Amino acid sequence: MMDPNETSLPLEEGKQEEDKTVVAETVTDGQPSEATEILDAEEQMGGEAPAYVLRETREEVIARLKEIAEEGDVSDKQELDFLKLNFYKLHRAAHEAALAAWIEAGNEAETFAPERDTLESEYKEAMGVIKQKRNALLELQEAEREENLQKKLAIIERLKTICEGIIDSNAYNEVKQIQQEWKEIKNIPAGKVNEVWKSYQLYMEKFYDLLKLNNEFREYDFKKNLEIKTRLCEEAERLAEEKDVVAAFRQLQKLHQEYRETGPVAKDLREDLWTRFKNASTEVNKRHQSHFEAIKEAEQNNLDQKVVICEIVEGLELDQLTGFAQWEEKTKEVLALQAKWKTIGYAPQKMNVKIFERFRQACDNFFNRKAEYFKQFKENMNENLEKKKALCEQAEALKDSTDWKETAEKLTKLQKEWKTIGAVPHKLSDAVWKRFIAACDYFFEQKGKATSSQRSVEVENLAKKKDIIARLTALNEGDVADGVEREVRALMKEWNAVGHVPFKEKDKVYKEYRTVVDALFDKFNISASQKNLSKFRSNLTGGGSSLAREREKLMRSYEMKKNEIQTYENNIGFLTSSSKKGNSLVAEMNRKIEKLKADLQLIVDKIKVIDEQEEA
Repeated sequence: MMDPNETSLPLEEGKQEEDKTVVAETVTDGQPSEATEILDAEEQMGGEAPAYVLRETREEVIARLKEIAEEGDVSDKQELDFLKLNFYKLHRAAHEAALAAWIEAGNEAETFAPERDTLESEYKEAMGVIKQKRNALLELQEAEREENLQKKLAIIERLKTICEGIIDSNAYNEVKQIQQEWKEIKNIPAGKVNEVWKSYQLYMEKFYDLLKLNNEFREYDFKKNLEIKTRLCEEAERLAEEKDVVAAFRQLQKLHQEYRETGPVAKDLREDLWTRFKNASTEVNKRHQSHFEAIKEAEQNNLDQKVVICEIVEGLELDQLTGFAQWEEKTKEVLALQAKWKTIGYAPQKMNVKIFERFRQACDNFFNRKAEYFKQFKENMNENLEKKKALCEQAEALKDSTDWKETAEKLTKLQKEWKTIGAVPHKLSDAVWKRFIAACDYFFEQKGKATSSQRSVEVENLAKKKDIIARLTALNEGDVADGVEREVRALMKEWNAVGHVPFKEKDKVYKEYRTVVDALFDKFNISASQKNLSKFRSNLTGGGSSLAREREKLMRSYEMKKNEIQTYENNIGFLTSSSKKGNSLVAEMNRKIEKLKADLQLIVDKIKVIDEQEEA
């Protein structure tokens, strides 16, 4: 006798759910951008495509989609996914070609704005038609299942009536006809499969138990059913060894369907036969469940990694990026994160598209802000150029003046103002600077000739500074000895005490001084931090509120560096990957952490210098 609690997972239910999602997986929105040029349609599909014809142009892909829509056969999900991947690969290639042509024409990549793509709109329109037809197909299938349910319920009522009446040969023939009708009725709503089958089997077994036929006829029917169900048991047991657990599970559903449709066996064999079939089914179901639990766990892990990457990109402090080098450094980080993203597999289905859209939006925001910055940067350089040209004109108007003191003050003020103006276009930088300095040099040369006494003092100062350079050079050429660093610092202090030198010589002599000092620092292994600290100590002036403001500024910088280190250390814990790109990203973040720690120590040393000067 069949176990009334027998359960199985109908094939049609899973297939139906698969069909409902095909259009959502196939049709996507969004335009390619600079931020997402490496994140294409493969993110939506993944895996290896089946052996369909690869189209060489987007027009061919669209033509095939329209052909599918016109023919009405929209059931092949794999071909639709393949065409989607085919289209977006070609779409990305076209975008990259347009960008390359734009750059080759002498333009910059940040200013590239792709033209509106009518082919993508045409592609989406064809996909929309397919979606409507698939929805209509699903509605038709659902109505057919409901109709089949009513037919099977009517058959059960007929069986019930037969069992309550006289059981004879006519009844037997009618039941055999009912069995055939039952087999011919296909799918019903998945939620009703087990309930309906149990009712059918209950009355079918009740009929056979009541049937008053001769033993020979009865035994023949039982024997035939036994052979079929024994074969089904053997096939179910072989499925436990099938490598493809998904295919094994689907085949098991077909065996369950056939088992249900096969009549009963001898009463003393029913329980044992059903137990054998159920045990074989349990093994297949366990393997199937374990397989999808492993997939689910892996997808959740992938989602966690992708969330961390999104948080890193979203957490970039773009307002603090104030230079070209800083933007380029962050761009490398974002591109590395995009490469890392490509190595991570699927997230859970309900989150896969959402997390991808979140990452794409974060990347788009970064690159849009970068483009805005460089656009504003260029505008600022042009404004700075006009400001410096105006200073050139003022300097040229003053260069012939003989009011030495007042004019010198004005030119000095102009020079200070020049330093406050930012960068100008590189190709014009030298020319505008030479124009400005030529006017200044001319005035100060004339002033020097007119003020020879002051010039003699400057010449004397020049001799003193050259003597200091000579002594520093001698130290550099000598052997390493104790106290050399102290002697170097004493000479540096003596240098700072010497007054002005002739204006034309000041840059040259300072360059010689800086060169030999740097060489000494390198020779005696004086670190960059020590150099920075030494420079900070020598430039530290004032007292009272001035020192307090500088100390407060350093404390704010200390807290910012400390928080930045904490952020990097938190994020690095999530970026674990066996891939080469993933490891390089982790190594890069470790190097940043070490540099930030060195900067943090330098800030602490500077604060100590201020504290020492305040105590003194």
